[in-house]
Amino acid sequence: MIGEVMAAVLARMAEAGLDALVLRPSSDLRYVAGHDASGFLVLVPGLPPGFAADAAEAATLVPPSVARVGVDAQMRAHELFVLRVDADLVLASAVMDPLRIRKRPDEIAAIERAAATADHVLTVARGLPWFGATEYGMARRLATDPGAEGVVSVVVAAGENTARPHHVPAGRVINPGDAVSIRVTAESGGYHAHASRGFVVAEPPEDYDAVYAVLLSARDAAAEALRPGVTAAEVDAAAWTVLDESGYGPYVTRGTGHGVGLDHREGPWLTAADRTVLAPGMTMTIEPGIHVPDLYGAQVGDVVECTESGARTMNLAPRALHVLDP
Repeated sequence: MIGEVMAAVLARMAEAGLDALVLRPSSDLRYVAGHDASGFLVLVPGLPPGFAADAAEAATLVPPSVARVGVDAQMRAHELFVLRVDADLVLASAVMDPLRIRKRPDEIAAIERAAATADHVLTVARGLPWFGATEYGMARRLATDPGAEGVVSVVVAAGENTARPHHVPAGRVINPGDAVSIRVTAESGGYHAHASRGFVVAEPPEDYDAVYAVLLSARDAAAEALRPGVTAAEVDAAAWTVLDESGYGPYVTRGTGHGVGLDHREGPWLTAADRTVLAPGMTMTIEPGIHVPDLYGAQVGDVVECTESGARTMNLAPRALHVLDP
């Protein structure tokens, strides 16, 4: 498998007119090497792959005659200076992104395992007592559940904090009548998945069930639109139309989702600006959100695979609004 990946990278280098490619420790390097690596990889067509402990050693593996070199998008400034490459530099993403955006079956299987872990956490959440607990305490409880191996993070927000899309769990005490938002990020074999759900404790705040129903409709509209040949922007537009026509447009977090893989956020981007044409093997989140300042917010998020017949949802956790026992 690694040989096939390396061959594909070299072919893309030839198409891009690159004489060499230098990758530092990053998700791109993991993709090519097949595992986490601490050193540098130098690829030169016609030569065996070169592995170096640091940028200085990598510099010795780059032929002085090269005219165009691809460098890792995460390359640090001091590493570029140490490389001392007298050539045109381009980002390695020009080579790597087109390869990584469509997942192999083994990559899809790893993402699906991560999605199953996220589902497990959301299932556990349904059976826990929430009244009197804190956001931080519940996030920690869920992240350390015996069946949650592979969890990267659990974000719990309650009440008015659910209106903050990037909230960090804190000491806010959870009470009956609170909305609760849970977002889980999990990893398997280096590949990531997310899942987001909304809950309420004892009973929903006023109009919260209506907000959540709109999100479910937007999520389903995006999933129905997602198929080979459509653009990422068209999928975003399908969700946005539902959200805007509901009257909640001013409170929508723009951008319906993003790709997942070795990075927990990568292309394609389900935004109005991304004209990427979707194809089988692409994996991404569909996670529309509504956040009403100082009141509440919610997000419904799943990982889906683009297949020949349309979107296949990997997350199996129920999406309907669930009432948590106090």
